[in-house]
Amino acid sequence: MKTVTRRLVLAALLAGGLPGCSADKPDFKSVDITGAQYARQIDLQDASGKTRTLADFKGRVVIVFFGYTQCPDVCPTTLAEIAEVKQKLGPEGDKVQTLFVTIDPERDTPAVLAAYAANFGRDVVALRGSMAETKAVAQEFKVFYAKSPGKTEGSYSMDHTAGSFVFDPKGHVRLFVRQGNGSSETLTHDLRLLLAGA
Repeated sequence: MKTVTRRLVLAALLAGGLPGCSADKPDFKSVDITGAQYARQIDLQDASGKTRTLADFKGRVVIVFFGYTQCPDVCPTTLAEIAEVKQKLGPEGDKVQTLFVTIDPERDTPAVLAAYAANFGRDVVALRGSMAETKAVAQEFKVFYAKSPGKTEGSYSMDHTAGSFVFDPKGHVRLFVRQGNGSSETLTHDLRLLLAGA
Protein backbone atom coordinates (compact mmCIF):
# COMPACT_ATOMS: atom_id res chain seq x y z
CA MET A 1 0.00 0.00 0.00
CA LYS A 2 2.81 2.40 0.86
CA THR A 3 4.43 1.91 -2.56
CA VAL A 4 1.14 2.54 -4.34
CA THR A 5 0.53 5.68 -2.24
CA ARG A 6 4.01 7.01 -2.99
CA ARG A 7 3.48 6.41 -6.71
CA LEU A 8 0.15 8.25 -6.65
CA VAL A 9 1.66 11.23 -4.79
CA LEU A 10 4.61 11.36 -7.20
CA ALA A 11 2.30 11.17 -10.21
CA ALA A 12 0.16 14.00 -8.81
CA LEU A 13 3.21 16.19 -8.22
CA LEU A 14 4.56 15.58 -11.70
CA ALA A 15 1.20 16.31 -13.28
CA GLY A 16 0.73 19.55 -11.37
CA GLY A 17 4.33 20.68 -11.40
CA LEU A 18 6.63 20.43 -8.44
CA PRO A 19 6.29 23.45 -6.13
CA GLY A 20 9.36 25.64 -6.09
CA CYS A 21 10.65 24.40 -9.45
CA SER A 22 11.69 27.11 -11.91
CA ALA A 23 10.75 25.39 -15.16
CA ASP A 24 8.47 28.32 -16.09
CA LYS A 25 10.88 31.04 -14.97
CA PRO A 26 11.84 33.37 -17.83
CA ASP A 27 15.33 32.88 -19.23
CA PHE A 28 16.50 36.43 -18.52
CA LYS A 29 20.13 37.30 -19.19
CA SER A 30 20.07 40.30 -16.85
CA VAL A 31 19.87 40.14 -13.05
CA ASP A 32 16.34 39.00 -12.19
CA ILE A 33 15.07 41.11 -9.26
CA THR A 34 11.41 40.16 -9.60
CA GLY A 35 9.66 40.72 -6.29
CA ALA A 36 12.30 43.13 -4.96
CA GLN A 37 11.17 45.31 -2.09
CA TYR A 38 12.90 48.35 -3.54
CA ALA A 39 12.76 50.32 -6.82
CA ARG A 40 9.02 50.55 -6.37
CA GLN A 41 8.22 54.21 -6.95
CA ILE A 42 9.30 57.46 -8.57
CA ASP A 43 7.73 60.83 -7.89
CA LEU A 44 9.71 63.49 -9.76
CA GLN A 45 9.13 66.28 -12.26
CA ASP A 46 9.83 66.01 -15.97
CA ALA A 47 11.49 68.78 -17.97
CA SER A 48 8.14 70.55 -18.43
CA GLY A 49 7.49 70.62 -14.67
CA LYS A 50 4.86 67.86 -14.67
CA THR A 51 5.09 65.36 -11.81
CA ARG A 52 5.56 61.84 -13.13
CA THR A 53 5.28 58.45 -11.44
CA LEU A 54 5.76 54.89 -12.66
CA ALA A 55 1.97 54.53 -12.82
CA ASP A 56 1.96 57.00 -15.73
CA PHE A 57 3.66 54.38 -17.90
CA LYS A 58 1.70 51.23 -17.08
CA GLY A 59 1.14 49.11 -20.16
CA ARG A 60 4.70 49.74 -21.34
CA VAL A 61 8.03 48.19 -20.44
CA VAL A 62 9.90 50.93 -18.58
CA ILE A 63 13.68 51.33 -18.33
CA VAL A 64 14.93 53.61 -15.55
CA PHE A 65 18.51 54.88 -15.65
CA PHE A 66 20.17 57.23 -13.16
CA GLY A 67 22.87 59.55 -14.49
CA TYR A 68 23.74 63.15 -15.33
CA THR A 69 24.12 65.19 -18.48
CA GLN A 70 27.82 65.99 -18.06
CA CYS A 71 28.71 62.30 -17.71
CA PRO A 72 31.50 61.66 -20.23
CA ASP A 73 30.92 58.00 -21.04
CA VAL A 74 28.58 55.65 -19.15
CA CYS A 75 25.42 57.79 -19.40
CA PRO A 76 25.47 58.64 -23.11
CA THR A 77 26.60 55.11 -23.96
CA THR A 78 23.77 53.54 -21.97
CA LEU A 79 21.09 55.84 -23.38
CA ALA A 80 22.39 55.29 -26.91
CA GLU A 81 22.27 51.50 -26.37
CA ILE A 82 18.68 51.71 -25.17
CA ALA A 83 17.77 53.71 -28.30
CA GLU A 84 19.52 51.09 -30.43
CA VAL A 85 17.64 48.27 -28.71
CA LYS A 86 14.30 50.01 -29.30
CA GLN A 87 15.14 50.16 -33.01
CA LYS A 88 16.04 46.46 -33.04
CA LEU A 89 12.65 45.67 -31.56
CA GLY A 90 10.87 47.28 -34.51
CA PRO A 91 7.23 48.28 -33.82
CA GLU A 92 7.51 46.64 -30.37
CA GLY A 93 10.10 49.27 -29.48
CA ASP A 94 7.28 51.82 -29.24
CA LYS A 95 6.08 49.90 -26.17
CA VAL A 96 9.33 50.64 -24.33
CA GLN A 97 9.67 53.83 -22.27
CA THR A 98 13.01 55.28 -21.16
CA LEU A 99 13.18 57.35 -17.97
CA PHE A 100 16.42 59.24 -17.28
CA VAL A 101 16.73 60.37 -13.66
CA THR A 102 19.38 63.01 -12.99
CA ILE A 103 21.57 62.66 -9.91
CA ASP A 104 22.92 66.17 -10.52
CA PRO A 105 19.93 68.54 -10.21
CA GLU A 106 22.25 71.45 -9.40
CA ARG A 107 23.50 71.58 -13.01
CA ASP A 108 20.79 69.61 -14.79
CA THR A 109 18.09 72.25 -15.14
CA PRO A 110 14.83 71.36 -16.91
CA ALA A 111 16.06 73.02 -20.12
CA VAL A 112 19.39 71.18 -20.01
CA LEU A 113 17.63 67.86 -19.40
CA ALA A 114 15.13 68.37 -22.22
CA ALA A 115 17.89 69.10 -24.72
CA TYR A 116 20.00 66.18 -23.52
CA ALA A 117 17.18 63.62 -23.55
CA ALA A 118 16.21 64.61 -27.10
CA ASN A 119 19.56 63.27 -28.32
CA PHE A 120 18.42 59.73 -27.50
CA GLY A 121 14.85 59.69 -28.77
CA ARG A 122 11.80 61.90 -28.89
CA ASP A 123 10.03 59.89 -26.19
CA VAL A 124 12.81 59.78 -23.56
CA VAL A 125 11.51 61.36 -20.36
CA ALA A 126 14.08 63.13 -18.20
CA LEU A 127 13.25 63.52 -14.51
CA ARG A 128 14.68 65.69 -11.76
CA GLY A 129 13.94 66.59 -8.18
CA SER A 130 15.31 68.71 -5.39
CA MET A 131 18.47 67.52 -3.69
CA ALA A 132 16.33 65.85 -1.00
CA GLU A 133 14.00 64.24 -3.55
CA THR A 134 16.98 62.99 -5.57
CA LYS A 135 18.49 61.41 -2.48
CA ALA A 136 15.16 59.79 -1.57
CA VAL A 137 14.56 58.22 -5.00
CA ALA A 138 18.17 57.01 -5.18
CA GLN A 139 17.75 55.34 -1.80
CA GLU A 140 14.50 53.76 -2.96
CA PHE A 141 16.36 52.24 -5.92
CA LYS A 142 19.52 51.45 -3.91
CA VAL A 143 21.50 53.64 -6.33
CA PHE A 144 24.83 55.06 -5.20
CA TYR A 145 25.99 58.52 -6.29
CA ALA A 146 28.54 61.00 -4.98
CA LYS A 147 30.39 64.08 -6.13
CA SER A 148 33.99 63.65 -7.20
CA PRO A 149 36.12 66.85 -7.21
CA GLY A 150 37.37 67.96 -10.62
CA LYS A 151 40.72 69.36 -11.67
CA THR A 152 39.65 72.99 -11.39
CA GLU A 153 38.15 74.77 -8.41
CA GLY A 154 34.41 74.25 -8.14
CA SER A 155 34.29 71.59 -10.87
CA TYR A 156 33.14 68.06 -10.19
CA SER A 157 31.95 64.84 -11.76
CA MET A 158 29.50 62.30 -10.33
CA ASP A 159 30.33 58.73 -9.41
CA HIS A 160 27.22 56.59 -9.65
CA THR A 161 25.73 53.14 -10.10
CA ALA A 162 25.99 52.08 -13.74
CA GLY A 163 22.96 50.01 -14.56
CA SER A 164 19.31 50.17 -15.57
CA PHE A 165 16.14 48.98 -13.87
CA VAL A 166 13.49 47.39 -16.06
CA PHE A 167 9.78 47.25 -15.20
CA ASP A 168 7.17 45.05 -16.86
CA PRO A 169 3.96 46.48 -18.36
CA LYS A 170 2.17 45.96 -15.03
CA GLY A 171 4.61 48.30 -13.32
CA HIS A 172 6.60 45.68 -11.40
CA VAL A 173 10.38 45.89 -11.26
CA ARG A 174 11.84 42.79 -12.90
CA LEU A 175 15.46 43.30 -13.94
CA PHE A 176 18.70 45.09 -13.23
CA VAL A 177 20.83 45.44 -16.37
CA ARG A 178 24.52 46.03 -15.75
CA GLN A 179 26.13 48.49 -18.13
CA GLY A 180 28.69 47.03 -20.56
CA ASN A 181 29.55 43.40 -21.34
CA GLY A 182 27.16 43.07 -24.26
CA SER A 183 24.35 44.92 -22.52
CA SER A 184 22.72 45.81 -25.86
CA GLU A 185 22.20 42.16 -26.82
CA THR A 186 21.24 41.29 -23.26
CA LEU A 187 18.62 44.02 -23.10
CA THR A 188 17.16 43.16 -26.50
CA HIS A 189 16.73 39.54 -25.45
CA ASP A 190 15.15 40.40 -22.10
CA LEU A 191 12.81 43.09 -23.42
CA ARG A 192 11.45 40.65 -26.00
CA LEU A 193 10.57 38.29 -23.14
CA LEU A 194 8.85 41.01 -21.12
CA LEU A 195 6.95 42.32 -24.14
CA ALA A 196 5.75 38.77 -24.77
CA GLY A 197 4.34 38.63 -21.24
CA ALA A 198 7.14 36.95 -19.27
